Amino acid sequence: MTAASSSATVARRGMLFVVSSPSGAGKTTLCRRILKRDPDINISVSYTTREPRAGEKDGVDYSFVGESTFLRMREEGAFLESAKVFDNFYGTPKAPVMAAVEEGRDVLFDIDWQGAQQLAEVARGDLVTVFILPPSRTALEQRLKTRAQDTDEVVAKRMEQADSEISHYAEYGYVIVNQDLDVAESQLLAILHAERLRRRRQTGLRDFVQGIITEGS
Repeated sequence: MTAASSSATVARRGMLFVVSSPSGAGKTTLCRRILKRDPDINISVSYTTREPRAGEKDGVDYSFVGESTFLRMREEGAFLESAKVFDNFYGTPKAPVMAAVEEGRDVLFDIDWQGAQQLAEVARGDLVTVFILPPSRTALEQRLKTRAQDTDEVVAKRMEQADSEISHYAEYGYVIVNQDLDVAESQLLAILHAERLRRRRQTGLRDFVQGIITEGS
């Protein structure tokens, strides 16, 4: 029995489960694995102004919009957080995310430290943050080159930004060194399951415990 199923009879508030890392450290791969392993968490589909990569689908991987549309939405307060990363804008839609949390569903975020800081300002009580570190700088650069999604120029730019991104690790509640994907996945799942069992997150505990006491009377 999983941690999720063992607490299924107790009403629970959902969480914002944030996974961040420098580009190439494995956060997106780990997030995809978590989504496959755990049916009780869903990914937050961000809006972005960047062009779709090969295989990406609008509304599934991201909601792709033009810059003018994005800026208008941001002005209207449609995002929980937004940031400009490598000349492109990214933003998390507020309404569907907070509705999910209120209904007791967990939302997974594949975002950078800027987004995590903004989420902390508006929803700290619902936030769980995990930072993924690469095992070494050499491994990080090799992973960026191996995935063959970016030009050499872009890879170099991402490496220049890596030190700045990594320096924010101390702002996160948990840190995982992604030496081995399977091990990192297990560690990430352990964090997710433990956070679901936090007493303050189990909003139905008072009634559940009272029911146990009444049953014994």
